[in-house]
Amino acid sequence: MGIPLPTLEYEAALRGADYLFVCGGLHIELNDERRYLQVLREAGRRRLTIGSLSTGTRLLARAGLLSGYRCTIHWESRSAFQEEFPDLNCTNRIYEIDRDRLTCSGGTAAMDMMLHLISLRFGRDRARSVADQFHHEHIRNENEDQFGGRLVHLAHLPDKVRCAIDLMQRHVEEPIPVPHIALRVGLSVRQLERRFKMHAGLTPQRYYMQLRIERGRELLIYSSLSVINVALSCGFDSASHFSTWYKRIFGMSPSESRRQDRTPLVHTPIMPSAPPG
Repeated sequence: MGIPLPTLEYEAALRGADYLFVCGGLHIELNDERRYLQVLREAGRRRLTIGSLSTGTRLLARAGLLSGYRCTIHWESRSAFQEEFPDLNCTNRIYEIDRDRLTCSGGTAAMDMMLHLISLRFGRDRARSVADQFHHEHIRNENEDQFGGRLVHLAHLPDKVRCAIDLMQRHVEEPIPVPHIALRVGLSVRQLERRFKMHAGLTPQRYYMQLRIERGRELLIYSSLSVINVALSCGFDSASHFSTWYKRIFGMSPSESRRQDRTPLVHTPIMPSAPPG
């Protein structure tokens, strides 16, 4: 037994739609991206409200539909997205609703965004009733940030350690010396080292290195940048230096990691829909 998923020709689907959502996911490759972009641009010309789930945001960007809009994408893909589209305003929010563009980070954030739309159209009580049916206890709003990866742990760290990590995250491509970070957060180098070892289990230098290497892994998986360009984007002056550290932390070379983690899965489906109701 399966769930039937009836389809329509895109022309008929667009004609009856109020919203158009692109559903993304992990390791997606498109055999004919140009046709998807054509449909999305046609939807834009018809003034449909266009949205995306997870990595579907990338397709909206490639179609030129996010210029001048806020948007968001799953945290694992955000670094690669910003590398590919540096002029777009991509936030770390769980979802973004900016006029007729709706993007979300995927997973349960899609539920929160849809409940928000239901609330706008039918009121908070209806949205709460729908959430209760899904055992969705807390309806998050669009001002809440994603907390994937290392961000999960930051909320529990002391303020000065969090500030130091924030500096590291904002200076991945051009790393700044740890003594400079210590000075910026109002600690001596020894005090910063003690606090990192106590709360993160690593020295600031090692934490910074792992942060840069993890950013490199995201770019390897979710972008088409060459290994040397990934290395440069993470503050390394050579591919060999980057590869040495990458293998030390992940146990394989960047090329091996890219082959392993980018096995293509399914095509990105485009789903027109009527308003919630």
